[in-house]
Amino acid sequence: MRVVVEKLPEWIKKLLRKFRNIVRVLLYRGKGRLCPVCGESSRRFCHFGVVPREDAQCAHCGSLERHRLLWVFLQNKTDLFDGKAKKMLHVAPEHCFKQKLEEQLGGGYLTADLLNPCATVKMDVTDIQYVDQTFDVVYCSHVLEHVLDDKKAIREFFRVLKNDGWAILLVPIISEQTFEDSSIIEPQERLEAFGHHDHVRRYGLDYIDRLQEAGFVVNCYKAGDIVDDKEAVEMGLTAASGEIYYCTK
Repeated sequence: MRVVVEKLPEWIKKLLRKFRNIVRVLLYRGKGRLCPVCGESSRRFCHFGVVPREDAQCAHCGSLERHRLLWVFLQNKTDLFDGKAKKMLHVAPEHCFKQKLEEQLGGGYLTADLLNPCATVKMDVTDIQYVDQTFDVVYCSHVLEHVLDDKKAIREFFRVLKNDGWAILLVPIISEQTFEDSSIIEPQERLEAFGHHDHVRRYGLDYIDRLQEAGFVVNCYKAGDIVDDKEAVEMGLTAASGEIYYCTK
């Protein structure tokens, strides 16, 4: 069924997504959960994932656990919304964030992607075509696991970040130790080795070492560092939310 849908014209796919979203909102309407990204309430969050996670995705804006944790962090622990002009690089922009960040940052907000034509610029994160210290903020989430030379990409993020700026570089942590093997190239083999058909490594808790090797000073935050237990339940902030890796120079 999914293969058939992917072959449909884009305008039909947009209509189907709109219809799906309307149905979701109706099915999950009520109180009990509050999405900090869009501010909408629902009875609970929708299930989501290849192996479905219950109570995971906002029926209104599509945010997942990691998106909601990040948004609360941005509001409570950073200067992103202090009203001062900033230049922000947002790699692989998530739909639930894009419009809100555009409204907040105006012309200082730059979206980038290698394949997505909706991004402002086409960008290879291992070869960023901007001069040193261009950006006040760099945000890249769940991209590096797709990049063959992730260490080079991290060095590029460090290079284009201003000395007094900050970056948030997130990846899925699913192991104790990072595992990668460049000889694994077939989609099915990658699925078995890395958990997804287009991932090129499985990150472990030593991911922080890669950030530090590039020169970053890294502070890690979990949901419990930002909200209390009641708020975590209401916002659907679970173990699937992961950690925030807040990087400075």
